[in-house]
Amino acid sequence: MLKIRSYVKVKSLAEAYEQNQKKTARVLGGTVWLKMSSQTISTAIDLSGLGLDTVQETEEEFVIGCMTSLRDLETNERLNAYTHGAMKECLRHIVGVQFRNCATVGGSIFGRYGFSDVLTIFLAMDTEVELYSAGRIPLAEFVNMKKDRDILVNVIVKKSPLLISYLSQRNSKTDFPVLTCAAALVDGEPRTVIGARPGRAVIVEDKKEIIKNFSEMTNKKRAQAILDFAEYASGNVCVGGNMRASREYRALLVKVLTKRAWETVGGMNNEN
Repeated sequence: MLKIRSYVKVKSLAEAYEQNQKKTARVLGGTVWLKMSSQTISTAIDLSGLGLDTVQETEEEFVIGCMTSLRDLETNERLNAYTHGAMKECLRHIVGVQFRNCATVGGSIFGRYGFSDVLTIFLAMDTEVELYSAGRIPLAEFVNMKKDRDILVNVIVKKSPLLISYLSQRNSKTDFPVLTCAAALVDGEPRTVIGARPGRAVIVEDKKEIIKNFSEMTNKKRAQAILDFAEYASGNVCVGGNMRASREYRALLVKVLTKRAWETVGGMNNEN
């Protein structure tokens, strides 16, 4: 059972940061996972009065407040246009609309959960997080940092030229994903992310530069590069087994989803 000894609806980020320095304090997001835990929180910190529940767009970036619900991301027309529908595809499978109306992007990103669809797609884009104390940090760096007492304020997506595809495999609708995969060309540079391994999402390093010049390849070379890279990813992404899938099955899914995602990015869906 979750027990909360005191609740504070803060009036500023400075107050939230100060309150959060206690080891037993906790910043509240949508509390959809937190309420299922068994722990005692000395001070529950509510950020809902700070106006951090909006998606703001400038010419250079999307600034997504930490209290923005997953449902608001799912239905944001400009963000979905930028991601060619991948953002909606990523979010629509997460439990149900009622759940997504409560769950927040800040909770999903700061939690760095191994099963997170959200972390997978944001890692595939040119994304930074804005922390109250540490400032702006690339998400690829933040995801591997040790958890601390800082406050996640915004998730920032730079509007680099983008082609992106998102895929996931689930045993049943609304269940946690067995594996997630995002493939993207970010300003022409390829990026592949695999999540729900069942560990947290990782960027696949193309050390052999198999798809380095993907956008410049002919269709024939691109098709072969996709096959080669899918095989490479399957052999180089660390996966494990749990109650949802075996290690062997996940390794196979890495190959299949990577291939399909890159075929979508390359506009080759109808050629295979």
